Amino acid sequence: MPLILPEELPAIDVLKQENIFTMGYKRADSQQIRPLKLAVLNLMPIKITTETDFIRILSNSALQIQVDFMKIKSHTSKNTPIEHMLAFYRNFEDMKKEKYDGLIVTGAPLEFMDYEDVTYWKELQEVFDWAHHNVTSTIYVCWAAFAGLYHFYGVPKHNTEKKIFGVFEHEMHAPELPIFRGFDDVFFAPHSRHCGLRREDIEKVLGLDIIAESEEAGVTIVHARNGREFFITCHFEYSPLTLDGEYKRDIAKGMTMDIPKNYYPDNDPSKAPVVRWRAAANLLYTNWMNYYVYQETPFNINEITE
Repeated sequence: MPLILPEELPAIDVLKQENIFTMGYKRADSQQIRPLKLAVLNLMPIKITTETDFIRILSNSALQIQVDFMKIKSHTSKNTPIEHMLAFYRNFEDMKKEKYDGLIVTGAPLEFMDYEDVTYWKELQEVFDWAHHNVTSTIYVCWAAFAGLYHFYGVPKHNTEKKIFGVFEHEMHAPELPIFRGFDDVFFAPHSRHCGLRREDIEKVLGLDIIAESEEAGVTIVHARNGREFFITCHFEYSPLTLDGEYKRDIAKGMTMDIPKNYYPDNDPSKAPVVRWRAAANLLYTNWMNYYVYQETPFNINEITE
């Protein structure tokens, strides 16, 4: 089944080359099907790349999904053309009058800032509260996961001495959950961050469950409200060369950087990276859309409540 997207979205050309089926709004409107409504609040600086990453991973679902990109008025992107933002993004102020079956909130490069110092923190909190009442299930990714856990549950983030950077092995603490259907006993996922969560902070909070963890990278997936919320500190959506690009960009700036772990063969950046996370990534998002969105959301979308 296709993803329903604006006809001129740049990601579509890339996805067509990968044989990923998309459909424009006009064609979708002519079909007698209610597609799932999914919003993506994209907080990453280079938005077109992030859009493509998430559309690619969502395309593996057999469900028809309409994707709306959200922006907040209190933040202006410096790395994405204003024409792109005007053409393909809607203000939260307009979208908050609607309900959505699913929401993804992406990460942002804000790890060293206190939440209250982020210029758009108040509006972001409003988005979080809106999602709590008007979205069937929400995934918070990387910085957004830290921000969501802090906002809803008071869980603090802790800066790390060294950047958690690479592809790490994880174990599941609740393999029986539908989100992990089809997973192997261990799975790999990319991380790129300077902060983490402490197990003891999460275990103090009734209703929060750590469902996946890495010995090296720490707490990775936290589950709340029976799957209405997932807080994910890794980047399942990353393309094969994302970590490579981050590493080489920072080296070019003269920064001292460790080679991303478990990524290049023989730890040699001149060699093509080994992709270890694609199957887990596809399974996680497909399972989320099927079990926590499609099977839980009402046919009448206006019936979505807390």
